[in-house]
Amino acid sequence: MTQQPLNVLFLCTHNSARSIIAEVVMNRLGAGKFKAYSAGSQPCGRVHPYAVELLQKLGYDTSGLRSKSWEEFSAPGAPQLDFVFTVCDNAANETCPFWPGQPVSAHWGLPDPSAAEGTETEKRLAFADTHRMLYQRIGIFVNLPLQSLDKLSLQQRLDDIGRVQIATETEKA
Repeated sequence: MTQQPLNVLFLCTHNSARSIIAEVVMNRLGAGKFKAYSAGSQPCGRVHPYAVELLQKLGYDTSGLRSKSWEEFSAPGAPQLDFVFTVCDNAANETCPFWPGQPVSAHWGLPDPSAAEGTETEKRLAFADTHRMLYQRIGIFVNLPLQSLDKLSLQQRLDDIGRVQIATETEKA
């Protein structure tokens, strides 16, 4: 008997960079175990070009990516969510829609790479740092022994993952 993948939603205000990157990383690292989606409270209507460029360079499929509203995931017929992660501080502080099924949620806030300033290289580096941080956090998550954790222990582990600090390339220099 095959178990259905668990549905994961990544939220950010504009759904143009962090949540989009998290969606594709989760779909790669969690293939078969998880199905990831992303959305925003105020979607900007486009995926940031630097996010698309980075993801394509790293071999991710970007063909179906789009900036979308979180309302799509609270509407009738939407996938039932098992996990909801906010990846930006603004979305964490907003009142979220009601998610049927009461998914487990956590805040995994990261700096907004689209707000990075500096040269084109420095801006692209901010997107690479975001990918690296999300890749590490999602890698930890997909390897959790979910079936052996009670809800309280799982919540603690998810909160701990959100506190994982990964040095950026700028900080390493």
